[in-house]
Amino acid sequence: QLQLVESGGGLAQPGGSLPLSCKTSGGTLDYKVIGWFRQAPGKDREAVSLISGANGRTYYADTVKGRFTITRTNAVNTAFLQMNNLKPEDTGVYYCAARSDYARTYLESNRQIKSTDFDTWGQGTQVTVSS
Repeated sequence: QLQLVESGGGLAQPGGSLPLSCKTSGGTLDYKVIGWFRQAPGKDREAVSLISGANGRTYYADTVKGRFTITRTNAVNTAFLQMNNLKPEDTGVYYCAARSDYARTYLESNRQIKSTDFDTWGQGTQVTVSS
């Protein structure tokens, strides 16, 4: 059974940077989409950034484009999210999530990314951006 183990996060000042990583166990990144959602207090969980383990195609929420970069290293079954130029509105709990994508098409179409599309979740890590 696929499990996701997150690391990283913490406290950063506005304009600062933080890395997140998510390692899979019990399965590989092949034929999977993996990435992060975040949830701020009182708000719905929203997709932040995703990557296809098969072809490297990426998704970024408009609010993080140009600031966050997602990568993956299939050899160690790990995805990485580098968060730069952080803003207070980036504060929240960041959850790693994964789903199968055997057709390699989940990120190919201009679809609305929904948390209910993902069936495997990490434990969540707090990111706080504050001066």
